[in-house]
Amino acid sequence: MQALLNAIATMDMPHDAQRVFHGRGGLYPGCEHWVLDAYPPVWVLTSFLPVADDELQTLHAALSDRWQQLAPGQMLNWVFQYRHEGRSDTRLMSGTVPEPHVVTENGARYRVHVLKGQNHGLFLDMAQGRQWVREHVSTRPKLKILNLFAYTCAFSVVALQAGAKQVINLDMSHGALGIGQQNHQLNTLVSGASFMGHDVFTSWGKITRSGPYDLIILDPPSYQKGSFVATKDYARLLRRLPELLDLGGYALLCLNAPELDTAFLQDSMQALAPELEFVERVPNPAVFADVSAERALKVMVYKAPD
Repeated sequence: MQALLNAIATMDMPHDAQRVFHGRGGLYPGCEHWVLDAYPPVWVLTSFLPVADDELQTLHAALSDRWQQLAPGQMLNWVFQYRHEGRSDTRLMSGTVPEPHVVTENGARYRVHVLKGQNHGLFLDMAQGRQWVREHVSTRPKLKILNLFAYTCAFSVVALQAGAKQVINLDMSHGALGIGQQNHQLNTLVSGASFMGHDVFTSWGKITRSGPYDLIILDPPSYQKGSFVATKDYARLLRRLPELLDLGGYALLCLNAPELDTAFLQDSMQALAPELEFVERVPNPAVFADVSAERALKVMVYKAPD
């Protein structure tokens, strides 16, 4: 636990939502089960193994000491979540959590919910993917974008801020899309986005009729029972890309499955959409460094022929 304590003792005052300590990357032996995130003004500490009460007391003391250095006299707000076998137990350890809880990232505002569920409304490891979309769109304004598995539509927010003409957000979860609509309102984005609460695999007709697209974003779950299993379902997405992309269009492919490497995507693309050219792998935020780049989040860019 010492590496986590060291990170707490030296962390800076966070302004944007961000990861502070990433034990899951395997670079800190003995701390592989620990993750510390900042969703200002709340800290969220997550363990993927059972934790003794005395360990939590030690971490509370460390957080309190550092917080008094960073913000003397202000209340410490922190949440602890224990995750195991697809379930989670979440506790408010100190202070309060604002409601609504709104955080920022690179000038964009997002609503999050750190006291319920395992996904808090904004995937912090995808920060560089969102930045790639922002930069890509800013140099090619008026793009039409298809955002599949849109979740709370963070990609849509940054795309419209950068000048996209239209973003179609599709996700099975009406609740997530509802938060996505709130995110657009938080950023005063009153036009350009549409929200479709559908299963992508039963909506190809609607998706195709709205195309072709200048950019398609695929960010599916790696495994969601009854919805999406990457090893069998990703191929069903990739084979559709050539007919959905406009000439010279781009595809951003995201895969967060430690057991599947970049070759899984590259080989699948070669077999199912060989006309699309690999452009680059988008780097992950530095704090998400992993002992194996193949285990970490994979964000790949492909381009259709001109």
